[in-house]
Amino acid sequence: MAFAAPPIASLNAHLIGVPGGRDELATPALIADLAVLKRNIAAMAAQCAKMGIALRPHAKTHKCASLARLQIEAGALGVCCAKLGEAEALTAAGVPGILITSPIVAKPALKRLAALNAAAEGMMVVVDTPALVPALVEAARASGRVLKVLVDLDPGLHRTGVAPGEPAYALAAAVAAEPELSFEGVQCYAGQVMHMGDAAQRRAKSLAVMKLIADTRDELTRRNLPPRILTGGGTGTADIDPVAGVLTELQAGSYVFMDREYNDVWTKAGDHPPFETSLAVQTTVISAALDKLATTDAGLKSFACDAGPPKLATGAGPSASYFFFGDEQGGVLCEDAADRPALGAVLTCVVPHCDPTVNLYEVLHIVDGDTLVDIWPIEARGRSF
Repeated sequence: MAFAAPPIASLNAHLIGVPGGRDELATPALIADLAVLKRNIAAMAAQCAKMGIALRPHAKTHKCASLARLQIEAGALGVCCAKLGEAEALTAAGVPGILITSPIVAKPALKRLAALNAAAEGMMVVVDTPALVPALVEAARASGRVLKVLVDLDPGLHRTGVAPGEPAYALAAAVAAEPELSFEGVQCYAGQVMHMGDAAQRRAKSLAVMKLIADTRDELTRRNLPPRILTGGGTGTADIDPVAGVLTELQAGSYVFMDREYNDVWTKAGDHPPFETSLAVQTTVISAALDKLATTDAGLKSFACDAGPPKLATGAGPSASYFFFGDEQGGVLCEDAADRPALGAVLTCVVPHCDPTVNLYEVLHIVDGDTLVDIWPIEARGRSF
């Protein structure tokens, strides 16, 4: 008789609504505290409303339609997606108002873009070179609908984006000249600024980017190409960029979860992070043979590793620290033997970098206190193409 492995989403489904069920989850498990999640969403929505700026949060952080809907219900215009595949998955799940923030170039991808543009309400794309404009025109024609386009402006990161000045103005004019395309505005995201630990430096660098956007806006307007949308910014500058009065919408994404990297931006400077940590990976101690060492079931495959190991939040004493013990295992090293977690103990870890960690999981376990209240699919997980 053939054996069928149970779907990931079903492994913990029987624990929904069970008091104390959170501690019985099959691990490693990606979890989010619902109350904290909602507080973060409400706080960012209130902050944007107070500052008079719209919010289009970046869904590359969570890749989850249920979470995107919570953000939109709280007032967001829609969401951003980093990749075409993310936009396809979230559109299929009913999420409107998507801006794809990376250029779409490959011929197969442009065919998919045409199909998506025909189906998606309020979808927008970016462009950073005139060479791509004819391909976008063809995609628009194939879709039977005008394609909304923003010029992607390079803030000095040199990852994507057209150079400021005449190259940017010429690109905007090239887009606006095509009846099949609608020039909507300018995107400018300064990712190199987001994790600067020096608050004064982060502020100065970000405001310099805002001036660059403002200068571009003013010159485009002078040339009868007024941008309707000016979009950019992120969690690290969410309290800085709106004050400049330049952006029409903010693209912050990580604020819903937070992670060790973003928390460090503020805590290393002696400040409190502006948003709470709602996301964690829950793991179980599978070996505890030594006095000051325990082994867990969450190793390199359970966390994004670009920012070092996670930070232990619960389950071990104050002298305990987490390290990667291999592909499948993590380690907990304790200076004091009394802090070592016991065999079978459940630990929670603040992830080093939320976006790529979420991408490793198929579902997000939503908890309220010690109770599992829901399991949300991460529909755009793995959609990096």
